[in-house]
Amino acid sequence: MWLWPTVVALLMATLACNFPFIRPAPYIRPTLAVPTETATRSFGQAIPTPIQTGTPFTPVPRPTFSGAPPTGRIVFTCSIGGYDQICLMNADGSNMTRLTNSPATDFYASISPDGAEILFSSQREAGFQIYRMDMDGSHLVRLSPDLGALYAPEVSPDGSTIVFTVETSKGQNIWIMDRSGERTAALTAGQGDNGDPTWSPDGMQIAFASTRSGSQQLWVMDKDGTSARQVTNLSNMGGRSSWSPDGKRLAFYAGPRSDHNIFTINVDGSDLRQLTQGGDNLAPSYSPDGDWMAFTSFRDWNNEVYIMHPDGSEQTRLTYDPRADWQPRWGK
Repeated sequence: MWLWPTVVALLMATLACNFPFIRPAPYIRPTLAVPTETATRSFGQAIPTPIQTGTPFTPVPRPTFSGAPPTGRIVFTCSIGGYDQICLMNADGSNMTRLTNSPATDFYASISPDGAEILFSSQREAGFQIYRMDMDGSHLVRLSPDLGALYAPEVSPDGSTIVFTVETSKGQNIWIMDRSGERTAALTAGQGDNGDPTWSPDGMQIAFASTRSGSQQLWVMDKDGTSARQVTNLSNMGGRSSWSPDGKRLAFYAGPRSDHNIFTINVDGSDLRQLTQGGDNLAPSYSPDGDWMAFTSFRDWNNEVYIMHPDGSEQTRLTYDPRADWQPRWGK
């Protein structure tokens, strides 16, 4: 009988190695409690990390660019050791660094507008919660109260407010909270599933994916949740989108399963443009200067992070990991 714990441990390790890409799917609804603002909170204090923060990657091939190289930093999800973790790199692919090392899923990261912090969703405690950390992975803090499973956090351009997705047994909706994690409020309710929110550059509007009209489409609403209007009317719409820095266009992905492409469109729904052709391309993110766009692509038989100009030119691969690199978000 004393061998039984050892056998169980070996079996679990074998399963983890053989199925490294199994990860929770945000759009599969778990059975969770209805959101409440009086739930017990356990956030606000730094959380110890199991490894030294800022663990560098082995150097990878450096791309060349026809003109000035891109600037800023790109945070992304990197699959390491059977878990999704948070990684960071310079926008030209240099200085690739692993920031988290939890035995749980860390994903949906974004960089704050001031370039000081990274926000992300993690399953390291009970369910998915929102955390923040410094750009080197230090000073990890849980922000969110127990509202449900929380995804896709993003800080408003003025730095005061975080928008995010709340998933419960009743579906997905968009909420906001103070940057400290206090004063939560729902922006959508009772109109289909609503998720993947992102702020307009002036902080006055929020783009999001919604099924309120039947099929999932790209919508825009005012920052208080009013005046929601549909932007796209396409089949097989994806989720995550990104505003151009001038606030005039939105980038998004659409297409059948395993054959998505990146598109841009004016905020009023006019002038639809397709930027990629084949390879399963997802999750576009404009650079802060508007000269580039990051995205995920499966064109090399593994999800990797690429960048391109907003007209689709100079598509350039940045990551070369044997496991998946995905969900890029560009910041300072």
